[in-house]
Amino acid sequence: MATFSELINSDKPVLVDFSAEWCGPCKMMKPILEKVKSDLGDSATIIKVDVDKNQAAANAYKISGVPTLIVFKHGKALWRQSGVVQAEQLKSVIQQYI
Repeated sequence: MATFSELINSDKPVLVDFSAEWCGPCKMMKPILEKVKSDLGDSATIIKVDVDKNQAAANAYKISGVPTLIVFKHGKALWRQSGVVQAEQLKSVIQQYI
């Protein structure tokens, strides 16, 4: 399995959803992320990171609230937003980096 840093060093955009089991809005992101994934296919990668299980990654990117979404490409954070983001907005953000 690839490490977090290997995943975000991809040539294609990687959307990381920092979330937690106990977080209500995080649960709302699941169908949104599934829609974005089905619309974008293999042109982008979407991964979910549980902040309680991956505190090093959460600390490295100063995640203070969940959900926090970050788009990475070549290891650089290019876009970041906390809270629920609708599918169309998320898709247009990711498409800028494809």
